Amino acid sequence: MTGIQANTFSIVARCDRTGELGVAVASAVPAVGAICPYVRPGIGAVTTQSWVNPYLATTILDALAAGSSAEAALAGALESDPEADLRQVGVVDANGRSAVWTGASCTAWHGSRNGTNFSAQGNMLTGPQVIDALAKTFEAHPADSLAERLMTCLEAAQAVGGDKRGKQAAGLIVFGEEVYATVDLRVDEDPDPVARLRKVFEVARSQLMPFVEGMPKRTSPSAFPSSVMELLLKSPPERPGGGGSDRP
Repeated sequence: MTGIQANTFSIVARCDRTGELGVAVASAVPAVGAICPYVRPGIGAVTTQSWVNPYLATTILDALAAGSSAEAALAGALESDPEADLRQVGVVDANGRSAVWTGASCTAWHGSRNGTNFSAQGNMLTGPQVIDALAKTFEAHPADSLAERLMTCLEAAQAVGGDKRGKQAAGLIVFGEEVYATVDLRVDEDPDPVARLRKVFEVARSQLMPFVEGMPKRTSPSAFPSSVMELLLKSPPERPGGGGSDRP
């Protein structure tokens, strides 16, 4: 048996308005946000879970970059994996096409639901209501930013049960057109990681996202706005959203 076991719930998605791609994930496994999500801007997003196989994700993204659809890329990658029955994989491509696989040997309860611009999946869950919450919440908030939408999905799924073993870690990553993420946040060890991730997300919304917005872009090596410079020269508790400490 190969790979790291990450029984978890996640959603892989694309924003139809902006083309952003992202993944949100939570689990009773530490640092799940470091091992499950893979995103390539302008190409697609993948989560690999249950017994994690990162090479499935990279193979899928390479196939998407070469012009394959989400479904064809996933099928091709699984053919190369002799332990595909242990894997759970969700895929969304840059056109919003989605595909999902749950191997028969994944731990119950396991399942998925996918559609245009999203794939929601999970294993070792309290029940199918977790997947329903992910999917319905995503579909109900098309006007929200992709990051907010994915964060809300995690909260809804956790509220109805989540991972049946308990809670430990969560992560959220979103890419736009640039080579760097617009949002890349993780809670690696916490008794209530989705709630903690929301707190981190709100601080990031006020303090980190303006910084990232001012970073150079493919089309313009822009200078940071003076307002962002002034913001980050302050001690963390003095900034909008607070957080951190003012002690050296």
